[in-house]
Amino acid sequence: MKKSSDRLVWIDCEMTGLDIDSDELVEIAVVITDYDLNIIDPGLDLIIKPNQASLENMNDFVRNMHETSGLINEIPNGISAAEAETLVLEYVLQFIPAEQRAPLAGNSIGTDRAFLMKFMPRLDAQLHYRNVDVSSIKELARRWYPRVYFNAPAKDGGHRALADILESIRELAYYRQTVFVADPGPSSQQAKNSAAAAVNIFAANM
Repeated sequence: MKKSSDRLVWIDCEMTGLDIDSDELVEIAVVITDYDLNIIDPGLDLIIKPNQASLENMNDFVRNMHETSGLINEIPNGISAAEAETLVLEYVLQFIPAEQRAPLAGNSIGTDRAFLMKFMPRLDAQLHYRNVDVSSIKELARRWYPRVYFNAPAKDGGHRALADILESIRELAYYRQTVFVADPGPSSQQAKNSAAAAVNIFAANM
């Protein structure tokens, strides 16, 4: 039986950098999927205006990344981290009751979770302590199923939170079809076919 407790809360954040002591959030997006990775709702994407000092201290790599994505131009009109936390929490509670806590999912989600713990503790507390990290599956596939790894769908989220989430969901759907199968896994052609199928399934959402 499908239950709301089987759902996954996908979150991706963009920051001024990766230093939890000095950097801040500038964008957060959230998407909810069911246990079959079906997207339940188009999701929520919010721009956050950080402390001016955090913006000024961005290194060249991060600044160029946010300029290329267009995010840098949206930041001045962003909301506070506290406002964003309330909106994301309300969004999550629409699909997952307060008494249930769904796992946080994403790519390299430990970094995002660290920033959530600092800047959005109420949201973090509503999520299960377990994470579903697609990057862990990717690393194992690279070692054990290289054909699968090298034929994975290309990623080009452009370092925007919602696009990155959708690519992560699509990526996990691909690995589900190609890694979580009987040994020795699919052939290169089967992996390519699965990658094309995953891209096709999620094309309407991206």
